[in-house]
Amino acid sequence: MTRGGPKAAPETPERRCIATGEVQPKAVLIRFVVSPEGEVVADLLGKLPGRGIWVAADRAALQTAIRRKLFARAAKQPVTLPDDLIERVEAGLVRRVIDGLSLARKAGLAVAGYEKAKGWLAEDRAAVLIQASDGSERGKAKLRPPRPKGAFIGCLSAQELGLAFGREHVIHGALAAGGLTERVVEDAAKLSGVRKEDGGKTSGKGTKTL
Repeated sequence: MTRGGPKAAPETPERRCIATGEVQPKAVLIRFVVSPEGEVVADLLGKLPGRGIWVAADRAALQTAIRRKLFARAAKQPVTLPDDLIERVEAGLVRRVIDGLSLARKAGLAVAGYEKAKGWLAEDRAAVLIQASDGSERGKAKLRPPRPKGAFIGCLSAQELGLAFGREHVIHGALAAGGLTERVVEDAAKLSGVRKEDGGKTSGKGTKTL
């Protein structure tokens, strides 16, 4: 405690979703910008220049923003939208999650395989349980996310997880705690919402945050 008393916790930056009108933390929104050519581009790294246009990371919100021409309204100028904008966002998030998991694996923060994941969970080394979306439900039910606040990632297919771990396919995996892990969980939560047809209402099945 400093002489002036305890420091106030830093406020979490928030933005308003153009589709839902809700103010949410930036970490759960997707930022878009308008390119010099007037095209709407997803800024998944959050580094592109220009005024940010924010949309909740769920499929229904993106569909609403496109259907109601809300990007042009937010940008206050005519814009062009790629016909496959949502698919581009999804593909970009898939790449980010796979790349994040690959980096975590190389850093010794991630393991793949049922026995290794089970071992990390038993030893309290795992902060996140990872399971393929197309894996056997019976097999996946044998492992549970770490308690009390462990996260779960289940929005990638076995083949996509395989790319992250250098294998043909992966069903089970685990992540240790760390800053890189937080980024992976954040990106996976966005991907889970974008991949849901119900606007992310069931995204808890795909990703639970730390």
